[in-house]
Amino acid sequence: MNIAALVSGGVDSSVTVHLLKEQGYDPTIFYIKIGLENEPGFVSCPSNEDIEIVQYIAKKYACRLEIVSLQEEYWERVVDYTIQSVRKGLTPNPDVMCNKLIKFGSFEEKYGKDYDAITTGHYAAIAEEDGFRYLGTAKDRNKDQTYFLGQINNAQLNKLKFPLSGLWKKEVREIAETAKLPSAGRPDSQGICFLGKINYNEFIRRYVGEKKGKIIEWETGRILGEHKGFWFHTIGQRKGLGLSQGPWIVAKKGIEENTIYVSHGYDPINIYRDKVYLDDFQLIGGRPKQLPLTGEIAFKIRHTPEFAMGTLLIENGKHVILADNPVPGVAPGQYGVIYDKDCRLCLGSGMISEENN
Repeated sequence: MNIAALVSGGVDSSVTVHLLKEQGYDPTIFYIKIGLENEPGFVSCPSNEDIEIVQYIAKKYACRLEIVSLQEEYWERVVDYTIQSVRKGLTPNPDVMCNKLIKFGSFEEKYGKDYDAITTGHYAAIAEEDGFRYLGTAKDRNKDQTYFLGQINNAQLNKLKFPLSGLWKKEVREIAETAKLPSAGRPDSQGICFLGKINYNEFIRRYVGEKKGKIIEWETGRILGEHKGFWFHTIGQRKGLGLSQGPWIVAKKGIEENTIYVSHGYDPINIYRDKVYLDDFQLIGGRPKQLPLTGEIAFKIRHTPEFAMGTLLIENGKHVILADNPVPGVAPGQYGVIYDKDCRLCLGSGMISEENN
């Protein structure tokens, strides 16, 4: 099998090469440059250290290495999406879009099309059920990354392999240490790749700007302070508000008047939702034409180790999650990712609708 292994220099993707070689494969290693290298003040995501580690791994395992740039595509498809979503008052998820549009989108269009399979260091699995292929959850539920893969399509799924699917994170580190990989002790990456070491709010400030607005207590209408733009805040946010006598939680954003409403959360009606409306729901894998998908499910509305339980319904032609226990922080623009009730199969996802405001 002709395999393209996407390797970033982190411990997870580095170990996938070791595992593939053990299984008798001879993958071509691809390092994808997507950082905003030409943006003044930005620290490049593809650092020299990352590339040096990938070059070491390629040499150690006698693999061909390709360093390719998808920086222009990343700007057009992911960064612009992020900026436009923020301006609309939505909470974007660049990591979800990067997987869908860049790693398994632009990369496939330019390079992956010449390979039988693409591997990554994601903690996820490929599951076979009744002759159909599904995106499955990883053995290590604390590290499971299927939430970030919730928007991939069937064609992308059919080319993917996840060598880490049956391993615990601790085991991955042990393999890296035994193999003396230079990434063995590297910390897990945090945040969005294109930012490098730049704070997310600094990025938003650069491209969206600042505009003062009021912070208002949801229950009383009392003005508590000022913020620098609703686009710096997201529903469910608990930190960074600069308010005393907390904790305060962002309950709602007033887009037209540039206000944010906060609450202590004493009244669950203001913070928690038992219904989550989804736009443009799509299936991942499974039986063709399985929509509309309904019934008992597990779900996530953000990347967390825990699953919530509920029922997937159809209301006015739109998929709606009815949560068994109301959930906090339902942020339009994020994704509601749906799993089977046993939390084994990732079935699909939809963008959380503005109807949830």
